[in-house]
Amino acid sequence: MASPDRKINFWTKAAMIGAVYALLTVAAAPISYGVVQVRIAEALTVLPYFTPAAVPGLFVGCLIANMVGGFGILDIVFGSLATLVSAFLVTRIRVKYLVPLPPVVINAIVVGAVLHYVLELPFYLTFLWVGAGQLVACYGLGLPLLFVLDKRRDIFD
Repeated sequence: MASPDRKINFWTKAAMIGAVYALLTVAAAPISYGVVQVRIAEALTVLPYFTPAAVPGLFVGCLIANMVGGFGILDIVFGSLATLVSAFLVTRIRVKYLVPLPPVVINAIVVGAVLHYVLELPFYLTFLWVGAGQLVACYGLGLPLLFVLDKRRDIFD
């Protein structure tokens, strides 16, 4: 059983990650929501590679961000669950260049499907638009973040 200090440490990290995700998304609202979106906060989806506390943190951060903006209850539920599943899968990946892949693929499919349904646009378009934005956020921003943080793994202890 984990000590109380370890539990507090875990949930503190999770809360901080969630807060940063929500803040980044809302602060960059013009590009965070919409059919063509680049959520800068999605760069943080590499964090589960370093700490399992990022899994609930990213989920709650995305949930809050989707409540503030986004496309209603479908986006709140399914968009947040997509982030949860992606974050969990990242904890299982050991090849650094593949770490950003789950958030790109899962969000392209799930958020693409939500936007397809809500906006009545062709799925292939919403899939491609969301996927392109995820590539920019997760590989363009997240992968460099991963390499910087990998040199400072001590901050996750």
